[in-house]
Amino acid sequence: MSFSHLSHLECGRCGAVHAADRPQNLCRRCASPLLARYDLAAVRAAVRPGDLARRPPDLWRYHELLPVGSADAVVTLGEGMTPLLPMPRYGARIGLPGLLMKDEGLVPTGSFKARGAAVGVSRAAELGIKRLAMPTNGNAGAAWSVYGARAGLTATVVMPADAPEITRRECAAAGADLTVVDGLISDAGRMVGELVARADGEVFDASTLKEPYRIEGKKTMGLEIVEQLGWRTPDVIIYPTGGGVGLIGIHKALTELAELGWISGPPPRLVAVQAAGCAPIVRAFERGERHSEFWSGATTVAFGINVPRPIGDFLILDALAATSGTAVGVTDEELLADLRAVAALEGAFVCPEGAAAFTAARKLRESGWLAEDDEVVVLNTGAGLKYPRTVPVDVEVVPAPEPA
Repeated sequence: MSFSHLSHLECGRCGAVHAADRPQNLCRRCASPLLARYDLAAVRAAVRPGDLARRPPDLWRYHELLPVGSADAVVTLGEGMTPLLPMPRYGARIGLPGLLMKDEGLVPTGSFKARGAAVGVSRAAELGIKRLAMPTNGNAGAAWSVYGARAGLTATVVMPADAPEITRRECAAAGADLTVVDGLISDAGRMVGELVARADGEVFDASTLKEPYRIEGKKTMGLEIVEQLGWRTPDVIIYPTGGGVGLIGIHKALTELAELGWISGPPPRLVAVQAAGCAPIVRAFERGERHSEFWSGATTVAFGINVPRPIGDFLILDALAATSGTAVGVTDEELLADLRAVAALEGAFVCPEGAAAFTAARKLRESGWLAEDDEVVVLNTGAGLKYPRTVPVDVEVVPAPEPA
């Protein structure tokens, strides 16, 4: 029985087919992202939803729908199967009693990036890649550094100077070759591109959507949500969107599950949330366009979604259109207020990007786009503990009491 039923790679734009048995970056025909495709008939014959309950509670329980060819090639730190938590108090405050949170702050490295790194690094090592390079806003670089170390690969990471301090330390601790640039992730991306070009095949470009397997790790969030709900879908899934790999992946997961016949009915409406200070997808969605324009002067405290122009913009916008979804911009002031409200009401210290998703839920309920009886899943994509400066504390230090 096959561990994976990976069939081939397909361009997300022009549909060109590429082999999956060798390292691949963008489509050679149109320079667009490649997507992993599976023999779904073979998956359907090999496994049923009920079989998964007997497997370990990690993302590798879905191995038939993942690209790694053998169990021996899996590089893991126990990632996946994060809780889907009711948020009754915050939900009641904003008029959404069915509000749920998928908490990705509990995976290794403290962010959902561990999912993409686990699958991407596993497949890279399986294909014989020895050195990876990537730009990052922080958490992805940390995750790929850690999983690279786990696999015995070398990681080269370039991140903006404003990235969360802890992510630099994670990269350094894992032995990555780290460069910090005074600029945005787009500047880091250009530096990685130049490095890869100079390396003449010795360095593999693992940038967002420039390799096809990170998205496969991210899609397991969608697979888990459906399984955790008893093999049914919620009404809405709200996702903080920078590069958009998670949203694209969730949509891909839902599409594959529908083709397998494991779910039925209309798909959940997908919501892309961006910061008002960097909202290229929101602007393109509002204009009815399929591509975004570069967002000049991008800035936001939600650093993980500070992506001026995502390479997979058309895939994000296609997912919104296919699910009757929407795109929402929120201000830093709004998301920071909701970060504290969620912590105070629910005891969940979410990351700024996750807080943006809660703000979007509140605003969409206020506008009437969300109904009171909608079952809404918000993605918290990382641990708030990685962003301690989002909650300033000014507390007087009192003298210790005199000994009795």
